[in-house]
Amino acid sequence: MSFDRSLKIAPSILSADFANFGQEIEAVEAQGADWIHVDVMDGHFVPNLTFGPPLCKAIRKHINTVMDVHLMIAPVDPYIDAFADAGADILTAHLESGPHIHRTLQAIRGAGCKAGLALNPATGLDDVEYLLDMVDLVCIMTVNPGFGGQKFIHSQIEKVRKLRAMIGDRPIHIEIDGGVTPETAPLVAEAGADVLVAGSAVFKGGSVGNPAPYGDNIRAIKAAVQG
Repeated sequence: MSFDRSLKIAPSILSADFANFGQEIEAVEAQGADWIHVDVMDGHFVPNLTFGPPLCKAIRKHINTVMDVHLMIAPVDPYIDAFADAGADILTAHLESGPHIHRTLQAIRGAGCKAGLALNPATGLDDVEYLLDMVDLVCIMTVNPGFGGQKFIHSQIEKVRKLRAMIGDRPIHIEIDGGVTPETAPLVAEAGADVLVAGSAVFKGGSVGNPAPYGDNIRAIKAAVQG
């Protein structure tokens, strides 16, 4: 998985048809998705339950791009190897999920995955500076984690801009998760983000039997960023 800062759209399967994950993934990739985003929630760290390692393993064979696994769970460390073994390319843990995030990031890389660090909307950047050499991606939550379809939190745009300055020339992706639409995408891209997680904004209006709207939605987001 080579690094490049070109804009990438990572549809979240949280908004896909749960009964047809494999076909949904293949359809959205065929329509131009760059990565596939998997939101893992534990009902403890966030108020929702979603997917575990068996689901990730089951859908891995349908993913030809990048499996981007976002661990909204606490604790994280006991599950790193299981998600790595399930085929995750990127494992992202929350700064807020435990007291030893440096160790967690080490463990993620030690398991053979790219290491991501996620920040909730209320979390500042002070604790990120000394972790930048440990990460391959920083995910800025632009909604409160736990549910899809929430409204974009505009205060996070300045956080993205400050983070981009902190990163400098390091090969680190800035990912945006939450409320991405053709209206909000240009705002975060201009501030420095290069990976945009979009759930309902990509999957709305389409289906496995009619996947063309997926491509229309992906192209609309990219076109809005490109002006």
